[in-house]
Amino acid sequence: MNIVIDTNRYRDGDDGEATAVAVLKTADQICVPFIVLGELRYGFLHGTKTRENELRLRRFLQTARIKTFFPDERTTQEYAKLALQLRKQGTPIPTNDIWIAALTIQHNLTLFARDRHFDHLPQLARV
Repeated sequence: MNIVIDTNRYRDGDDGEATAVAVLKTADQICVPFIVLGELRYGFLHGTKTRENELRLRRFLQTARIKTFFPDERTTQEYAKLALQLRKQGTPIPTNDIWIAALTIQHNLTLFARDRHFDHLPQLARV
């Protein structure tokens, strides 16, 4: 299975949480959206282990099964459709998570996240 990892599931895996570790070990490819990298690094800067966390993230990103995702023209179209859908439904979610969902849908992948607000997007495949 090829998955897109959300920030909270990266942290779970890094912390050794059993469910996250199991999914990450069995995934064929783990896609990391650019926005997740920004969220992680923002969190690192607020903590006391910035250097350690950054080193672990860099090692993770160097793994052969890891791919970093960046937006393109098609991503912006997916984002716009999802944002409009959520607005019409009256179920807004954080902007960063709309970008993550857009990249996941664009590439026809499965999202690995804990956030329940992704449930408002039934077209989004989830682990």
